[in-house]
Amino acid sequence: MTGDQHQVAEIEWRDGVIPVARRFDDPYFSVQDGLAETRHVFLAGNDLPARFRPGFHIAELGFGTGLNMLAAWRAWLDSGQGGVLHFTSFEAYPMSADHMERALAAFPVLADLATEFLAVWKRGHRRFRLGGLEAEIVIGDARETLATWSGGADAWFLDGFSPARNPELWGPALMAQVATHTHPQGSFATYTAAGHVRRALSDAGFRVERVPGFGRKRHMTRGILEAR
Repeated sequence: MTGDQHQVAEIEWRDGVIPVARRFDDPYFSVQDGLAETRHVFLAGNDLPARFRPGFHIAELGFGTGLNMLAAWRAWLDSGQGGVLHFTSFEAYPMSADHMERALAAFPVLADLATEFLAVWKRGHRRFRLGGLEAEIVIGDARETLATWSGGADAWFLDGFSPARNPELWGPALMAQVATHTHPQGSFATYTAAGHVRRALSDAGFRVERVPGFGRKRHMTRGILEAR
């Protein structure tokens, strides 16, 4: 699948390094250390790489710069897993290749993987396979696209912009769809600890817990899908 038929993200730059979405007035990653934040919130929050197994499937709300995907891919490769890591992300406002390249330049330890990824992104591919990774970036409003997805995830990265600025990506109906598309005993992790988000995920069937966040964020949220 190639090309984007939806509006691309409009970006401003903070300190020349941190991309900020104009639509939501929110940065794409931590001003302290975006990669460390991803590893703390989304990898450790989902008990990864310890839970990796061949065919493991990560799904995500909010693809952004692709940083989370690259960090998960690196963790997969470093874990010595055989087979393929599946990664599906839902993104309403895809970032242009030039902006994405500029943003990812802040993480030189991922440069080799970023180069491979950016090569296919620049060609317009939104479904691709690269060594050890099979990925699809689903473009469109997740409130519509997730309901039609036939897949299921072992772990979710819930990484939309702040619930206060982007409430559409944190509503009860969408959180219920996340649960519907989660394998038994699958997990989620997110940087937010907003009470209404935790309640929506609990109501959807997750056993939710609030745990220490990254950097200046006191708390984050993680959870496991209860048996149904």
